[in-house]
Amino acid sequence: MRTLEALTRDARALAEGEAVVIADEAEVARQMTICNGCRYCEGFCAVFPAMTRRLTFGKAELHYLANLCHNCGACLHACQYAPPHEFAINVPQAMARVRGQTYGDYAWPPALGALYRRNGATLAVALTLAIAGFLAAAVASNGPLWAAQPGGNFYAVFPHHLLVSLFAPVFLFAMLALGLGVRRFWRDLLPVTSGQPTSAPAAAEAVHDVLRLKYLDGGHGQGCPNEDDACTLARRRCHHLTFYGFAACLAATALGTLYHYAFDLPAPYDLPSLPKLLGAAGGLSLLVGTAGLWRLNLRRHPLHGDAAQKPMDLGFIALLFLTSASGLALWLARGTPAMALLLCLHLGAVMALFATLPYGKFAHGVFRSAALLRHAVEKRQPNPVGLGAD
Repeated sequence: MRTLEALTRDARALAEGEAVVIADEAEVARQMTICNGCRYCEGFCAVFPAMTRRLTFGKAELHYLANLCHNCGACLHACQYAPPHEFAINVPQAMARVRGQTYGDYAWPPALGALYRRNGATLAVALTLAIAGFLAAAVASNGPLWAAQPGGNFYAVFPHHLLVSLFAPVFLFAMLALGLGVRRFWRDLLPVTSGQPTSAPAAAEAVHDVLRLKYLDGGHGQGCPNEDDACTLARRRCHHLTFYGFAACLAATALGTLYHYAFDLPAPYDLPSLPKLLGAAGGLSLLVGTAGLWRLNLRRHPLHGDAAQKPMDLGFIALLFLTSASGLALWLARGTPAMALLLCLHLGAVMALFATLPYGKFAHGVFRSAALLRHAVEKRQPNPVGLGAD
């Protein structure tokens, strides 16, 4: 552990603009050491109660704390040691940089972890258009690309078994990669978060915190602060719209699969069928939520996060927006000659989304949920350093 004198010297050099190279993990450890002596922000979110249970911060602890952080920015605005103070404390930004390392370090296969640093909006759109173009060329080689299908049946363009053979392997690989990555993360967290197994009350609390996005309330229920210190719940609401819209779309797809195989009721479905209701509501929610997140991401102050990760953030938002927008457009134009082109665009967006799920911003929800679950377990154990209760 670095001495307080060394920490202060590096902080002063940073504040004065001198060239001091501090690794991201070492920077979080430096800031947590100072925060542990202050504790003004202890009631803001899960990070600070978890911090008080530690006197030193190893690699596993740092990645645990970084994924507990929701980047609301409240602690930055409340901190008396924030820039331009010589200590230069900026917990949201330091945590964001370590979270980016988490996604890469725990990616599976490991070689693909580098994709996190290149998965930007341009790549997302280019991948969507490339897949859509390939599908459109395949359609054009077998018949007219601009032609209405009887009953708006998109299985006349791509047979059901072909779609399953194309998309199922990609989706299953994404789930496998995410599962193996978070399993490694969990194994590293277990010994540094009391080592106790998960109890039912802890699991229920973690699920509650995840579904409500509890820690996007700024610690006082008024939301995340802007650069002008004004608090807003816009980020929390847009995240809710995006999360629940995505969940509704997945539920519609799962229900459509059940209808197809269990009840011999193949798509397309019309209102008021349950798959269509879920899909339409989810698509609209996803469209509004991602548009709001895009706007908030572009306007957010650089001190509130890691600017290097902005392309990755915008790439994921763009893919979700394209998926919902193309899906809604396909529904509205199902009986027109444009259906085949829109179907190719929608399938391209979905395929690009599935292919990048383990190597884009989607992973933050998985790792954060795991960290919150371990926090719910850990907080129920006696404080190992005797510095007070949570």
